[in-house]
Amino acid sequence: MITINNLTLQFGDKHLFKEVSGRINTQDRIGLIGVNGTGKSTLMKMVAGIIETDYGVIVRAKRATIGYLPQEVSVIPEGRTLYEEAESSFADALSLQQELEEINHALSLIDPSSPDIPELLQAQGEIQHQLDQSDIFRMKSKIEKILVGLGFKESDFNKDCQTFSGGWLMRLMLAKHLLALPSFLLLDEPTNHLDIESLTWLEEFLKTYQGALVIISHDRTFLDNITTSTWELSLGKLTIYKGNYSKYIAEKEIRMEVQRAAYDNQQARIQQTMRFVTRFRAKSTKSSQVQSRLKQLSKLDRIELEDSEMAVSFRFPPAAPSGRLAVVVEHLTKSYEDKMVFNNMTFELQRGDKLAVVGVNGAGKSTLVKILAGLIKPDSGQIKLGHNVEISYFGQHQAQDLSPKLTVLETMNQIEIEQTITKVRSLLGAFLFRGDEVDKKVQVLSGGEKSRLALAKMIATPANLLIMDEPTNHLDMMSQEILQEAMKQYDGSIIVVSHNRYFVDRLVNKVLEIKNGRATMYEGNVTEYLAKTQSQRQSGEPGRKETTLNETAQKNIVVKARGKEARQAQAMQRQKVSKELAPLKKKVQVTEKEIELLESSKSELELALADPQLYNDQEAFSEKSNDYSRVDQKLKRLYADWEQTQAEIEKIEATMENDG
Repeated sequence: MITINNLTLQFGDKHLFKEVSGRINTQDRIGLIGVNGTGKSTLMKMVAGIIETDYGVIVRAKRATIGYLPQEVSVIPEGRTLYEEAESSFADALSLQQELEEINHALSLIDPSSPDIPELLQAQGEIQHQLDQSDIFRMKSKIEKILVGLGFKESDFNKDCQTFSGGWLMRLMLAKHLLALPSFLLLDEPTNHLDIESLTWLEEFLKTYQGALVIISHDRTFLDNITTSTWELSLGKLTIYKGNYSKYIAEKEIRMEVQRAAYDNQQARIQQTMRFVTRFRAKSTKSSQVQSRLKQLSKLDRIELEDSEMAVSFRFPPAAPSGRLAVVVEHLTKSYEDKMVFNNMTFELQRGDKLAVVGVNGAGKSTLVKILAGLIKPDSGQIKLGHNVEISYFGQHQAQDLSPKLTVLETMNQIEIEQTITKVRSLLGAFLFRGDEVDKKVQVLSGGEKSRLALAKMIATPANLLIMDEPTNHLDMMSQEILQEAMKQYDGSIIVVSHNRYFVDRLVNKVLEIKNGRATMYEGNVTEYLAKTQSQRQSGEPGRKETTLNETAQKNIVVKARGKEARQAQAMQRQKVSKELAPLKKKVQVTEKEIELLESSKSELELALADPQLYNDQEAFSEKSNDYSRVDQKLKRLYADWEQTQAEIEKIEATMENDG
């Protein structure tokens, strides 16, 4: 195991960590989270031994092996092929194999009566045992499996490592760690350079990983699928929650409610004490009481409220009215030299549609959105924008176009739109530019800060078709959720390229898959798209455009007869509809009664949890918290059931009206 004992790290007056403690066991699955700048990567580097700490602060088991994947690629030795570099993960085992071969050779030459034979045989047995444990005899198949799983092709295996881009080199580094199988695998943003297919493969691999995992990631779905506990860094403190990210969010909300109640209670007591001090400070008869209360205040352990980025919110400027079709793409073709990116691509996007573009790295996602934004030209084909459609584009390298001499605030003021300074600062705050940070020059900003500023500028620009290429790359989860909510409420059209499934899942209604130079449109979000494509692979069906039975046609299936036959058919239809409605209406009544009872229970539990005294009794607090979570979860299910049943009733009633 790895134990962290009262870790403290201070820069000037600011504590990055203050008496942080925790323990990582051999089978743990930990998500390390916190807003940008809280020290997640620093803590991970300390655990990995990259940054040294005082003796005894971080204790690692003697035989523990640790693998650490940083956010940025490290130096790759020159002159090695992709396969050779992956094979270097087995360096220790290969060295043992060489040593075993030398011992076997020595045994074949030595005199049978030599006194050295027992020692050689013992060494031979020990090395053989180590090799058996290393699984070196399956080395080739493991290397091929992991490289292919992370998106490499067999034709890449003999290519020099220096020919790959930084993103692909990060995949290679990840592959080496997965091959090495360390006891503790520490991954800092492992999904940043993965497409959806590789990301899905990595999830399945990590689910069966035998060692401990500590993961920093801004991909909520990834954390939910892998982790079983959550470590949150905030205000220099480490708080440990059981469960994945979604469970952490639910439990933290309860803790925050209790903390806010305790904070308000303490502030009221402080104000009451200070009123007493102010009133009686000058009276000699009360001086001892005044001093006593001031002493009590000085010893008081002050409750601090955690920062909440979700208090910051913004909305996109209203989208200008446009035609029914936002954009029509006809027979689009693009190639680079001898490589065909896509051929004869055709699709259309209607006003208000929100489209996710997916595909493996190199499939042409970024090329497509750049063509749509007018930044590069296709080889052939047409792009027709709808009536009055205005485009606003954010690309992965958009930060390079910012003027380095302007401040953050001046950059935002370049946008030709009436906006109050409060709204501008609110938007910048959502992207982590707060207080005096808005007066920083662009030239002193980090790469991530420049990217966030470019995204904020794009968002504030009036448009009715947003085109966004990996908008969440440099955003923490709070900022992602703020952006996601604004995009959900946006009344224009959106085309987004993103590997962050949780982010796009909750706002898109269509998915465009680019694969082998062809485009296929799917209705629904990314989760539904993945389910459909997996089903197609299992059944051996080729990908195709998803179609559904026209709902209007369903409603209009009536018997076209005249006179008596028509009236009889309509009567039978009404009778059938009434029978269908009866159980649904009964279900709604039962559900409404359950909701009423649970809402009452929830109100009582909220009152109990708001009592600061409850916080002193951890067992009672835990019991009430669990009760609250169960009631809240059941209410959410009942609300969903009620809405679904009500929708079914309305659909059937609408059918009856149309038939009449």
